[in-house]
Amino acid sequence: MYSSLQRPGSARQFHDRIYAGEIIRIAELPAMAALVALTRAWLEDALHPWAPPEIHRYLSHDEQTLRFAQCQNAFARSKEVREHWRAVVESLGLAPDALACDRLHLRFQPHREPRQSTPRARTTATIAFHRDTWGSNLYAQTNWWAPIYPITTGRTVALYPHLWQQALRNCSADFDMRAILERSHRDGRNAVDADEAIPHLLEAIDPQQGVAVDIAPGSLIAFSGAHAHAGVGNNTGLTRISFETRSVLIDDVLAGLGAPNIDGHAPWRTPGLFRRMSDTRRLNEILGCGFIEPYRRPQNR
Repeated sequence: MYSSLQRPGSARQFHDRIYAGEIIRIAELPAMAALVALTRAWLEDALHPWAPPEIHRYLSHDEQTLRFAQCQNAFARSKEVREHWRAVVESLGLAPDALACDRLHLRFQPHREPRQSTPRARTTATIAFHRDTWGSNLYAQTNWWAPIYPITTGRTVALYPHLWQQALRNCSADFDMRAILERSHRDGRNAVDADEAIPHLLEAIDPQQGVAVDIAPGSLIAFSGAHAHAGVGNNTGLTRISFETRSVLIDDVLAGLGAPNIDGHAPWRTPGLFRRMSDTRRLNEILGCGFIEPYRRPQNR
C-alpha cells in the first residue's frame, strides 16, 4: 500500500504524488521521533498516575471525554508541539511559508468491548468511513497520521486505496459545514457530535477491504484527503493514541491543483481552518476569501 519517500525531496514532486493517490510512508524520521517523545512525556504527566494507553481502565466514559478534550486543546495550543511539527515538515524538504496547516490533533480511541453501547462523543468516537474532501472541498489537502504509542491492525486507521477512483454515494451535497462551524464556535468543539462532523457513506462497502495502517511510533504516513478511510474498531485492551493533521500547499490552492474530485458535492469549502505555518495567518486571508465560502466545482473535474 505504501510508497517510500527519499528525504529531503521536492515539494512539487511530493504533492504531485499525493494528488495521484500515493500513500507515502516516512519511516524512522528523527524529527517525528522527537515529537512522539515530547507527546508521550507530556501525556504521562497530564494523565498521571495512569499509563495513557490504559486510561480507559480507570476513568468513566464521561471522565475520559473531559480529560481527552483537555489534552487535545492543550496539545493544539502548545508552541513547543508546533515547533516540533515544523521541524518534521522542514526535514521533508517542505517550506513552512508555502504550507498551511490545520489544528494539530491528538486522537484517543479507547478500548471497547464488542457490541458495547457507548455514546459517540467527539473525543472518543471511532471515526466512520469518509473522504475528508466530502466536507472540506480542498483537493490540495494532504492528511498526516502517526501513532504516539505502538499500534496493531486492531487499533489503528484503515485506508481503502482500491476506492480512489470509484465514485461512492454519500451525503456531502446536504452537509452544512457552515452550520457546524457556527455551532462549534458558539458552543465549543465538543458541542458537535462525532457523527455530525463528517459526511457519511450512503451505500454498503465491505469493511474487510480496508487496509489497516501498521507503522511504528516515529514513522508517519501522508495521503490525499480524497482517500477513503475510517477508524478500526478497537477491542485490543489498550487505548489508541495517535497524531493527525492536514495541510495544503498554498500555491496549489491558488492554482486549483489537487486530487481529482470523484464524488464530492458539498456546497462549501473551508480555507479558514488552515493557517500558514510560518506566521499562523489564516489561509482565507491569504486567498482573499471568506473563512468558509461557496464551492463551485471546476468543469474539468
